[in-house]
Amino acid sequence: MRIIFMGTPDFAVASLKALLDAGEQVVAVVTAPDKPAGRGQKLHQSAVKVFAVEHNIPVLQPEKLRSPDFIEELRSYQADLQVVVAFRMLPELVWNMPPHGTVNVHGSLLPQYRGAAPINHAVINGEKKTGVTTFLLQHEIDTGNVLFSDEVEITESDDAGSVHDKLMNLGASLIVRTVDAIKNKDIHPIPQDEMIDASAIKHAPKIFKEDCLINWNQSTETVYNFIRGLSPYPTAFSYLDQKVLKIYKTTKEIAAHSYAAGAFLSDGKTFIKVTTIDGFIYLNEIQIEGKKRMSVTDFLRGYKSEEILTIL
Repeated sequence: MRIIFMGTPDFAVASLKALLDAGEQVVAVVTAPDKPAGRGQKLHQSAVKVFAVEHNIPVLQPEKLRSPDFIEELRSYQADLQVVVAFRMLPELVWNMPPHGTVNVHGSLLPQYRGAAPINHAVINGEKKTGVTTFLLQHEIDTGNVLFSDEVEITESDDAGSVHDKLMNLGASLIVRTVDAIKNKDIHPIPQDEMIDASAIKHAPKIFKEDCLINWNQSTETVYNFIRGLSPYPTAFSYLDQKVLKIYKTTKEIAAHSYAAGAFLSDGKTFIKVTTIDGFIYLNEIQIEGKKRMSVTDFLRGYKSEEILTIL
């Protein structure tokens, strides 16, 4: 089949590479326009574009997906199927164009965690497993009929970054399986409303900066999951010495104490722990505003504000 692939980040590159390695005919790639980035504001190409150019695949970068010029160019490739991985929401004019429709790879076990941040929310909620799902696009986002899914364990030490990498590779394998099944007319789409009661569905909306502020007045487990669910991006944060303190890696200890929640305790040399309502979160890797990411021991070596830290 003639396939048009749509995607932007590294997560999508793995699926594109897997399709090519499987011998599929990817006739074009659609990805985000180049954007200025960094101090020099040089134009930055998406990971999918870089990969496509290296493999001599034509690249389309529309500003507007409803643009007549883009629609005409897209139609000229006469695709049998479109594959979408980590891309924008498509208008029906686009997703309904190929005879076999458009297949999306989503980083959750649909219908759970529909939305822009399924990996983050699954970890934040303390899920023990998640997965990837392929489904056929339809009008409402992430609601199309399910084709295939595959699951993976979320361990106690996983964060959003490590789960992302697991799902990236799992999704690449699943899209190859899905495309092969479509070619062989061996698919049996399942409506999502037949899979689970709507009242039991957990959602995964986009996460904004203000959503990442840590509320220490919660259980140790809740705070621990919140931090790892936002690491390494967009990153949970608190305030120390009136500066933003990003927190990447932690360990937890459930224990009784007499401190108010949110107290920063330290020996001044080797550890900082923050109190929750039923224990402590030990900070392992952090980044104070204006400095680079570092271990807590390196941080303490250059930090002397005993008015902020309670020295034990």
